[in-house]
Amino acid sequence: MLSGVWLLLAILSLANYHSLIWAAPTLDKPCPRYDEFSKSRADKNLSKGRHQLPLQRPREECRKFPSPVLETTITRLREKIADPDLFRLFENAYPNTLDTAVLWTGFAAKDDAGPPSASSSATTDEDLAFIITGDINAMWLRDSANQILSYLPLLVPSKSPKSIAALFRGVINLQSRYIKITPYCHAFQPPPESNIPLGTNYAYTLNKVNPPYDRSKTFDCKWELDSLASFLQLSSEYYNSTGDMRPFIKYKWVQTVEVILDAVEAMRTATYTADGHIAPSGYTMTGQTDRATETTSNNGLGNPVKYTGMIRSTFRPSDDATIHQFLIPSNMMFARYLQDASVIMAKIESQEAENINQRMRTMAAEIRAGIAKHGIIHHHLFGPIFAFEVDGYGSHNLMDDANLPSLLSAALTGYVSPRDEVYLNTRLFALSEHNPYWAHGPIFNAIGGPHLGPGRGWPLASIVRVMTSADGTGEEAKAEIMAILNTTDGLGLIHESIYSHDVKQWSRHW
Repeated sequence: MLSGVWLLLAILSLANYHSLIWAAPTLDKPCPRYDEFSKSRADKNLSKGRHQLPLQRPREECRKFPSPVLETTITRLREKIADPDLFRLFENAYPNTLDTAVLWTGFAAKDDAGPPSASSSATTDEDLAFIITGDINAMWLRDSANQILSYLPLLVPSKSPKSIAALFRGVINLQSRYIKITPYCHAFQPPPESNIPLGTNYAYTLNKVNPPYDRSKTFDCKWELDSLASFLQLSSEYYNSTGDMRPFIKYKWVQTVEVILDAVEAMRTATYTADGHIAPSGYTMTGQTDRATETTSNNGLGNPVKYTGMIRSTFRPSDDATIHQFLIPSNMMFARYLQDASVIMAKIESQEAENINQRMRTMAAEIRAGIAKHGIIHHHLFGPIFAFEVDGYGSHNLMDDANLPSLLSAALTGYVSPRDEVYLNTRLFALSEHNPYWAHGPIFNAIGGPHLGPGRGWPLASIVRVMTSADGTGEEAKAEIMAILNTTDGLGLIHESIYSHDVKQWSRHW
């Protein structure tokens, strides 16, 4: 019964972590805050299975982005998922982004000038969509891309502003705007067209970032290579599913890709110049903090590196600082989707696009060569495996982290085949006690990471394990899905992390 729905179950976690603040419509009965509503089982319809999981969807009038195709999909899968608890978990988690996190959709003002006037001529036809992240009223590039990519199976061409296609376009267009504002930052404020109040980031006064950023536009600024890779992935997946070139030709997408290339080129440099001077860096950051993962060494430069062809990433997708700046999973993802996005660029008929396309293809090949030369380490038990981070001097960090991209997700992104020898060796390493962040115990076994510390497994990593499994029997995938189902602590939602020895010790209930 499970085989037909594993894919959707596997991606549902990317849609369920992030939603908190939603504007209440004018109703006789106000919409509750989802973080409060979803903490309780009281007065809710319970599933008929062993766990009796509550229905955690908001009332219909409180859902932020109604989608008939989503509701049809949920109804169809009700008949295919035999386990009532498993269906309830899917029913709660898969629609969660559309139900709670699409805080605003609309159209861009002319010249990005700000809120339009009452006249419709003040707006363009450029879709925008602001997707909030978790318990913070801001939009992360990586998170918003992953949240929307959960609905890739539902994406079909459509010009309707209420369609899934319009939501994809809206996120692509708003991310494009954000990247042009500051390509090294990862989280942004609501667009002025939305009239949503700006969020407050108290870390702003504690961090010293160069280049500096405008906090009326940017919420936080950690240089994470995967943020730009996520924009390229979202662009590629939208085009591959719809064949629609309009967002890429009409709305300055070409210029955004050029900004990306210039930004990452400045982060490919070695620490030292040929004559021993300190080379300039495109981005530096220091923070006043009691957490080592929230700041960098060497006055914001990070630990020294040699040129490898790869791109330095000051932070990981977990928002934790790298140890060695050549973060292999992020370079894999960037190379993969830079190559994919070049297909879009090749279809745009201009000399500018032709030149950028050549830069994209060349850089993708150089990153791949750098990974092949510097990113594969011989492990005494597993043989050749991918390192998590390297510095070009020969130092390396052997681990994997739950957050995407990870080494485990290299086959999921298509950087390598699921049958690739080095990948299979790496997968065995990552899912073993030889990985320093493998959380194992009687309750839950999964990859975790330093963001929340040892002993905490992340269901996200379990879902990636399902989606990269080469087990022809399906037993590995079934075991992982059931492990997630058995660790919701009765809430029917997927937690951010779970302590491997106690089902009641978890972070973020949804």
